[in-house]
Amino acid sequence: MTAQLTEPTGDVTATMVGFARALRSAGVAASPDRVQAMVAALDYVDVLRREDVFWAGRVTLCSGYDDLARYDRAFTAYFSGLRPTAGRSVPLLDPAAEWRTAAAVRPAYGDRATEDADDAVAAAAVSELDVLRQRDIALLDAAELDQLRRLLALLGAPAPTRRSRRHRAAHTGAVDIQRTVRATLRYGGETPRLLRRRRRVRARRVVLLVDVSGSMAPYADALLRFAHAAVRRRRATEVFTIGTRLTRVTRELRQRDPDTALRAVAAAVPDWSGGTRLGELLKAFLARWGRRGMARGAIVVVASDGWERGDPTLLGDQLAQLRLLAHRVVWANPHRARPGYQPLTGGMAAALPYVDDFVDGHSLDALERLAALVSAVGSAAGSRRA
Repeated sequence: MTAQLTEPTGDVTATMVGFARALRSAGVAASPDRVQAMVAALDYVDVLRREDVFWAGRVTLCSGYDDLARYDRAFTAYFSGLRPTAGRSVPLLDPAAEWRTAAAVRPAYGDRATEDADDAVAAAAVSELDVLRQRDIALLDAAELDQLRRLLALLGAPAPTRRSRRHRAAHTGAVDIQRTVRATLRYGGETPRLLRRRRRVRARRVVLLVDVSGSMAPYADALLRFAHAAVRRRRATEVFTIGTRLTRVTRELRQRDPDTALRAVAAAVPDWSGGTRLGELLKAFLARWGRRGMARGAIVVVASDGWERGDPTLLGDQLAQLRLLAHRVVWANPHRARPGYQPLTGGMAAALPYVDDFVDGHSLDALERLAALVSAVGSAAGSRRA
């Protein structure tokens, strides 16, 4: 029986679905839900960059270490000699070539030596990636930093939610008396059923205060890329840089490409690698934005090592006020994971009594856990404040 092959459409989705078929023929279980995740991931990368498409597919389509080497071969074969054209499209191979490609990259059945070699290479790649996720960002070389930036672009953003005061119709929940009474009147006094309602769920605001002072220079780029991922995926996210000045950089980080966004932030921030006046800048944030609504009910994340050139008492006083406004205050310190670390600096010691969660911020794994923590504490019914 001859397979019916569709004509090329030039659409990026059709291209990647065809690539997923080739992957399945090559032995990679690219399930429909993984294909959907891969297509969604392409919205957050530049499909004109072959490297971005490669990593978006590798992260979403591979389900285990044994898939990685097969994915690499299939990608190289499928897109061999092709480069994405202008616009949001990737050129398709000839449909017949797709099947020839799948046959070319399919591992030989029963070739144990080949499979063992593939497994060894794939295991080494996964081990290397796991080591990268755990390593301190300040210790990475240029190549590792480049790989880290690609992974940060695909990082899941914090997604905390909160219950709104407004309600919506629902099958379960409290009885909606008003709607039930109106329905009863429409039916002449007969109540067909009790109508119910539940509170709506809305996104909870997240405010990120990123320290860009000299002592935080090795981590500032990664933290701002983490902030870029959050801003691009959720409108209810605000980002400020803190050092000797307070600068709101939310608008700059809304740009699609991470490198372009970081260049815009660099142009907007006048105090890179300077000193730190955390207390004064937190006071300025509360006076201009926080008390006017930005911090009310929000999760405020301070990414800083806690070095304070000003009065630590002022920092403690401002954090006490912030804690009354915010839903939760989280402090991510890149130095916390170091062996023997103690929060003995004046700023950190003054801040800790008013911090709900004190976490690491030194690695990709730490940033992933930070995103998960913010989502969990913001959405949990048993959180400290509503």
